[in-house]
Amino acid sequence: MEELLVSVKNYLDITYEDEETDKKLSGIIARGKAYLNSIAGEEQDYTAESQPRALLLDYCLYARNNVLDQFEKNYGPELVALRIGVQTDDYAKQKGYI
Repeated sequence: MEELLVSVKNYLDITYEDEETDKKLSGIIARGKAYLNSIAGEEQDYTAESQPRALLLDYCLYARNNVLDQFEKNYGPELVALRIGVQTDDYAKQKGYI
């Protein structure tokens, strides 16, 4: 979680140290991960530079700026692609392709 917090602060251009800000951002990160995991249908890897991480960073940006109601509207295609990617991987594993 600490590595994600550092990444989110960097993404949001937060350069100062503040315990309350860190606490707030940690909550946003946890909620973002839960939301994206529910969309994907399984736990995602947020440590790799990949689509789940990019979506999490943008989720945090929207949440911090109190416009979270716009996130799903603006990132709908990416959220669908996340879900389809998981389903495609599951199918390939079931068929023994990967």
